[in-house]
Amino acid sequence: MDEKKPHFHEHRKRLKEKFKKAGFVGFHEYEALEFLLTYAIPRRDVKPLAKSLLEKFGDFQGVLEAPVEELAGFPGMGEHSALLIKLARDCSDMFLKKKAVKKSRVCCAPDLINYCRMSMAGLKDEQFRVVFLNTQNEIIEIETVQEGTIDQSVVYPRKVMERALYYKAAALIFVHNHPGGKVRPSMADKEITNSLVTAATAMDIEVHDHIIIGKEGYFSFRDAGLM
Repeated sequence: MDEKKPHFHEHRKRLKEKFKKAGFVGFHEYEALEFLLTYAIPRRDVKPLAKSLLEKFGDFQGVLEAPVEELAGFPGMGEHSALLIKLARDCSDMFLKKKAVKKSRVCCAPDLINYCRMSMAGLKDEQFRVVFLNTQNEIIEIETVQEGTIDQSVVYPRKVMERALYYKAAALIFVHNHPGGKVRPSMADKEITNSLVTAATAMDIEVHDHIIIGKEGYFSFRDAGLM
């Protein structure tokens, strides 16, 4: 006599078929998370776990951005499942970065914004990155030059210019995040932008923009007429 399959076995099969046809189109957030967890937890109904994670961390993005240690300690998770979620997030980061870097003639392309929002919006501490561009405005590299606390990041123009010389950059885009969520620039943001632009201009390097990333969106100094 065949052993009766668990009730969630067919449900997993339906999720898989649904994903094969159209990706995550038509999925609820808990279904997307549930489908991901099936690859880490093969012999358990993970729908309740997926819904509990969303309740704890707010939404799908919140779960992906949660620290591995916190995910691993969540009831029903464990390190293996937590690492799978981090893997999914980091793969997305790598994909978006590569897509942005391959984009030719970038000044503030949507691919660059998408990568920065994905990789920086959920950070708990402030981070300052520089996008180095060649004479054709193609991205050479995106590098984190400073990491700070939750409310400040000390950026030294000399350090930024040294990296620009290293990459033989012709132009720069500055990007940093506001962990608090609001994207309006502070007085310190404006001052460091002016200092960096002055230093770059002295070296005949153009600054295209300074972008602030927050959970709800982004702020462009250039779009706002601040540079």
